[in-house]
Amino acid sequence: MDRRAFLATSGLAAFAPLDLVRLVTPTAPLEAPTQIRPRELAQLKSMADLIHRLDNEHGGGGVVRELSRGAMTWGASLLPIPCPEPLRPELLASVARLGIVVGASQFDAYAHDDARVSFRLAAECAEEAGEWHLRAKTYSFMARQEIWVGDPDTGLTHAEKGLVRSDRLTATERAMLHTARARAFGKMRDVSNTLRAVGEADAAFEQSDPSQDPPWMAYYDHAQHHGDTAHALFDLAIHADKDPGQAARRFEIAVTEHGDAFARSRAISGTKLASLVMAKGDPRHAVALGHRALNDVGRLTSCRAADDLRELSRFAGRHRNLSEASDLRERIAATVQA
Repeated sequence: MDRRAFLATSGLAAFAPLDLVRLVTPTAPLEAPTQIRPRELAQLKSMADLIHRLDNEHGGGGVVRELSRGAMTWGASLLPIPCPEPLRPELLASVARLGIVVGASQFDAYAHDDARVSFRLAAECAEEAGEWHLRAKTYSFMARQEIWVGDPDTGLTHAEKGLVRSDRLTATERAMLHTARARAFGKMRDVSNTLRAVGEADAAFEQSDPSQDPPWMAYYDHAQHHGDTAHALFDLAIHADKDPGQAARRFEIAVTEHGDAFARSRAISGTKLASLVMAKGDPRHAVALGHRALNDVGRLTSCRAADDLRELSRFAGRHRNLSEASDLRERIAATVQA
């Protein structure tokens, strides 16, 4: 079906969905400038900010994934274009920043190979630009992804790489990377190193000064730090039979303090808190926590959030004689299938 045929019709009913997709697929080649100007740099920064905001509010799937894919293609296409030497470091840094946010959204949508490519491009651009802050942020995300997919050893290596020349990083960035180390050790069920890394993350965060941080680190606030470190302590509570109290308190802080701009982080922390209480505490209280988390998750397109709900459902399945737990499992099933 071609565009002329479409324009000659009076409605959409005659067309199959695949016909419509083909109709709106661009036929012109990717538009690229003949030389990099400040305008392209401003567009890269605006696009990175937009994807970052949408990803945190809605998750990395759906329209966010499609927007991210197109943005990354366009950003990478700018690298070989002639660029005035004074603008070259800023171009590299802008593409690195875009690669980080696109990789994060792809990670959340479980497009893991795409995310690895975006993160690797971001790391290379940050290295070439001499951007230690962007380099640290990239390795933090690379660590988080590998830990998530079940390779904490590689995740730990990425986190340690991010801490190279830690004297050039802000206290907030050091806290972020020590938290990644803690999460890796937690997955390894290495109790002593997990607790040590959490302590190092806490010590660094106590020195955090937002005025010293680059703009993209604004997300790593009191709520984020407590939610991230709680994940490491969660693994010790579940798999190493350690006291769940500290993890629960940190998750509670994250849930309470995350605003709507970070709905996904709030939902994930809330779901993990419900799982922790379901496994180690009062299942009826866990049910209430689970329903609260579902109110957030139901608005997201996040594969990570959906997987955490499945974990909560498995924990709830241990309480087969509790009707409230069965009701929660039914709502979870409806949510993750929607």
